[in-house]
Parts: sequence; structure tokens; C-alpha cells
Amino acid sequence: MTRAGAAGAAGAGAGATRTGATLTGAPRALLTVLAAGLLALVSAIAVAAPAQAAGYRYWAFWESGENGWGFATQGPATSRPVDGDSVGFRFAVSANSAAAAKPSTAPDFRAICSGVAEKAGAKRVAVVIDFGTGQDAPSGERPPSPRVRVGCPVLREDASAAEALAEVAKPLRYDANAMLCGIAGYPAKGCGEQVAVNAEKGVKGAKGEKGVKAENAGDAAKSSAAGDGGSSGGPSVGVVAGGAAVLALGAAGVWQARRRRD
Repeated sequence: MTRAGAAGAAGAGAGATRTGATLTGAPRALLTVLAAGLLALVSAIAVAAPAQAAGYRYWAFWESGENGWGFATQGPATSRPVDGDSVGFRFAVSANSAAAAKPSTAPDFRAICSGVAEKAGAKRVAVVIDFGTGQDAPSGERPPSPRVRVGCPVLREDASAAEALAEVAKPLRYDANAMLCGIAGYPAKGCGEQVAVNAEKGVKGAKGEKGVKAENAGDAAKSSAAGDGGSSGGPSVGVVAGGAAVLALGAAGVWQARRRRD
């Protein structure tokens, strides 16, 4: 073969390689459809998944700290405040402890207990009770008036926060499992019921019941953050992400098969 012929053959081979690496016809159209489907699924994750989440309507327990109210790490039945402490209770719908509504009145022990003298062998605890807003109220009920009540009971030194609450607001309502359900008769029924929360419009509606133990008022918020099945009302993020992965793998398979044939 002449030098010119060899060069021509090499050029033809190079041209064939470039042509073979380019997808045309049906395979290219299929990849286009798969890419469009993948984009649609990713968009569905961003739009549908965060629209609604599970929340709980319950009494959240708060304790005073250096920076105001802090979400209690234990329940009022086991918490042992000391003289000069403040404890708070707020009724609201919360998706988790980080987003739980705080009492609208600050934990100002000096202001709340200003007229209560110290007593040897006893302690004073400021108690704040916030009944919440009408938006968080169960169907057919309204928060009591005034919305916020405060008190400063004098208690024995080893008394719990639950005992301080009982001195300020009666009657308290517990269920058979020692779950704190109502303060001063509010709400009249229900106990930490699960609700669907719309990110833009707030509470959507009740989804059964899930109790909130007095020993740990944060349990309901934590369990709702994990997402109990079916409460979001939209497509599951896991299902959508799985579909996206299937499409991506399908596209890769078509590409590899085409390259092997060429």
C-alpha cells in the first residue's frame, strides 16, 4: 500500500471512530427522554416533599436559661428546679423541638415572684403557662383568656416542675400512661394528636393520636421529625429519588451498549 493509501485508510478509520462515538437516531432520542424524566423527578423532590410534614399538638415544656427559654431535656415530672428558676408550658403544634413555640412571656423570675418572700427549707419557682393561639387550638375549642398565666408557688426543696404547675393551674389532665394532656382544663379532650402541617398554610388536619409523656415532652416533636408514613400527603422523597436513580442507570446502560457495538 502506498504512503498516500495508508494515510487515507488511517483517515477513514479515524472518521469511523468519531462517527461511532456519536449517538444518533433512536438511542439519542431515548437519552433525551430519560434526561427530561430525571429533571422532572428532581423537581418533584424540591416542590412536593417539603410541602407538608407531620406535627403534634401538645404542651411543650421549657426551662429558664442564660438566653431565655430553653427546650427541656426531661419532662416536668422529673425536672427539679431550684429557687429562682422559671418553668414554662406552651400549647402549640410543633414539627420538632427546634421549631417548637416558646411561651410568649419571658422567664423573668424577679418580676413574677417579686411579691413572694423567701422561706427557709422551701423554694420559689416562677411558672409561665401559655395557652397558645386559636390557629393551634383543636377543632371546636378556643384558648382560655387570658392567654398567658403566671404564678410563683412556694414548694418544698425537692418538688418537681409538675408539682409547681399543679399549684398554679388546676385541673391538670393526664391519660392512663401519665401523659400530660391538659392544663387548667385546656384542651378539653385529645392528647398530643398528630396533625399534617402545611409549610405555607399551617395546620391542615388531625391524623389520629400520639401521646406526649409528661416525663419527656420532646418525644412527640422528635418522632414527627422522623416522618410517620403517609402523613405528608405528597410523593415519598425516597421513591422519587429511587426513580431518578433508575433513569440515570438506564441512560448509562444505553450509552455503554452503544459504545460496545461501535
